[in-house]
Amino acid sequence: MDKNLRIIFMGTPEFAVPSLEVLVENGWNVVAVITAPDKPKGRGKKMIPSPVKEAAAKQGIPVLQPANLKDPAFIDELAGYKADIQVVVAFRMLPEAVWNMPSKGTFNLHASLLPNYRGAAPINWAIINGEKETGITTFFLKHQIDTGSIIFQEKEPIHPDDNVGSLYERLMAKGAKLVVKTIQAIDEDQVQPIEQDEGKAIHEAPKLFKETCKIDWSKPAESIHNFIRGLSPYPAAWCIIGDRLLKIYKTEPVKENKHLQIGEYETDGKSYLHFQTGNGALSILELQLEGKKRMQIEDFLRGNKI
Repeated sequence: MDKNLRIIFMGTPEFAVPSLEVLVENGWNVVAVITAPDKPKGRGKKMIPSPVKEAAAKQGIPVLQPANLKDPAFIDELAGYKADIQVVVAFRMLPEAVWNMPSKGTFNLHASLLPNYRGAAPINWAIINGEKETGITTFFLKHQIDTGSIIFQEKEPIHPDDNVGSLYERLMAKGAKLVVKTIQAIDEDQVQPIEQDEGKAIHEAPKLFKETCKIDWSKPAESIHNFIRGLSPYPAAWCIIGDRLLKIYKTEPVKENKHLQIGEYETDGKSYLHFQTGNGALSILELQLEGKKRMQIEDFLRGNKI
């Protein structure tokens, strides 16, 4: 095994950090990291580096932060690293001039069992749709997003009490190990990529926007329950109560109240808040009223009259 293989790592959020760290810990030669430019945050608009930039800095790895991936100056700088392979984990779409540059190609880690759940939010949508299983995939990049030939896949069960946070943590750790397995297989010429079966591309996983996360109380309780856990803790499902926005993080289906209309709620003001849905009702267990902190339902009702 030749651990002098020259690797460029591309990623931005927390999800990509373990993959970078495990490559370095296993002695692989990561010659540079590409990540998003620093972003202003908070009231003071202080420039904050991405989690991947911070991880690279700790390892003393050179970091490139191009605003434009097609910028000729960036392309020239990238070429100067003479990478044998590029690893992409939670990064933006690459132009062909970038992904086609290394001699051994560019591969991506995606948090679903491709071709199912192609897109920006595969973990969220798998839970929202009530899936019992998902997984991770490494694949070689090509023109259309998330469509390249599959290198490896590993399955991961989705438990009834999972939310996007808990599933994210498991897939992040499992994905890091798969990245190392993939690098090793490519290095040893043991890769036999398989074309994606378009017949299995059942669901997509588009980017989530605020309006996407609004609760539709006319849907069945079980469907809304999955919707809420598929958006918890971030970006969070929401509804309007009175004239204020209410984020809901945790629920459980309960017996419906025949006297309530869809979207109406009942509460004893102490221990429960139930919303009527299109089929059944939901008990709200964790929530956050606009301008307040996230709370358990008992604490919320103690301080808020609704």
